[in-house]
Amino acid sequence: MMLTWEEFEKTEMRVGTIIDVNDFPEARKPAYQLTIDFGTEIGIRKSSAQITKRYTKEGLLNRQIVAVVNFPKKQIGKFMSECLVLGAVGTEGDVILLAPDLRVENGLRIL
Repeated sequence: MMLTWEEFEKTEMRVGTIIDVNDFPEARKPAYQLTIDFGTEIGIRKSSAQITKRYTKEGLLNRQIVAVVNFPKKQIGKFMSECLVLGAVGTEGDVILLAPDLRVENGLRIL
């Protein structure tokens, strides 16, 4: 299905910096609970991400990522996910995070 430009513009993809990472043992598939800073306009959001195959908790701290911030919140077990972290899914189900090449201001919009 093709989207119109107007439809695409409704998706708010923003750059944020991961400021906290915790294990998520209650998740059905191995995952982390992320706390992400999207700057003053959007603030701090939480997300669950199945990225344990390629990333360590230590390696994720202070890393910038791209996420969709205008989806409805989603309850995942006892955890409330407030944004969707974006990544490319490899052939073995591993996720490679989308991120800017250079450090940018948190909250910048992706178009």
